[in-house]
Amino acid sequence: MIEILKNNYRKARSSYQKLKFYYSVNWTKTLCFNFKKFPLSIAKKLPVFFYGKVKFASITGKIEIKGEIKKGMIGFGQRYEMNTLHKGIAEINILGTLVFKGHVQFGKDYFIYIGENGYCEFGHMASLASNAKLICMERIVLGNYARFGSESQIMDTNFHQMIDTQTGEKFKMTDPILIGNYNYAASRVTVMQNTKTPDYCTIASNSLCNTDYTSFGSNVLIGGIPAKFIKDSVSRDWEGEKTALDDYLIV
Repeated sequence: MIEILKNNYRKARSSYQKLKFYYSVNWTKTLCFNFKKFPLSIAKKLPVFFYGKVKFASITGKIEIKGEIKKGMIGFGQRYEMNTLHKGIAEINILGTLVFKGHVQFGKDYFIYIGENGYCEFGHMASLASNAKLICMERIVLGNYARFGSESQIMDTNFHQMIDTQTGEKFKMTDPILIGNYNYAASRVTVMQNTKTPDYCTIASNSLCNTDYTSFGSNVLIGGIPAKFIKDSVSRDWEGEKTALDDYLIV
């Protein structure tokens, strides 16, 4: 009896959360984006939802969804965190290629920039929480369940040309970023070019990632400025959380 009540409560809570999501959808931006970027057969299913105020600086790039198309599977400004208010400063500028390989969530007040030659890919249930920033000039790939906390930033460029003042050598401005599956990055994590993380990697709050961490193996905790190995045999309890996570976040 108690289990039945728990299941009913879970279903009711999930339904209530989904109603809140639909109520907060910015339908003008949602309809504009879907029917401008997808063929009619896909657009009418409304796979991308926008919540709250957002500026489309440019959406001239290529948007691709790989996998089964479902309504609201990609949420920009989705309200899934503790804070409830939008500042209204969300902005997207997509000039290159943006690929989704399943359900993806962006928190409130995000900034997304994909340069003309940039390729950015989000795995199933990847996410960027509120006030996150992503700038892709070359290549950024987030694996399945690669989830980043609030105020995180992922940038595959240092923006300005740097040189060796003795030899005059010009350093490369961009390098790919590859984030493994089932990665959990806490708040205020910065990921710079040339970062590679293994599967089941946890990144401590306020860390700066800027190198290849895959040699540490899976189920590791890294952190610091710059991030270094801290501990192995540690991971977010994905198996324990996945069902509740999917119920709560999938619209």
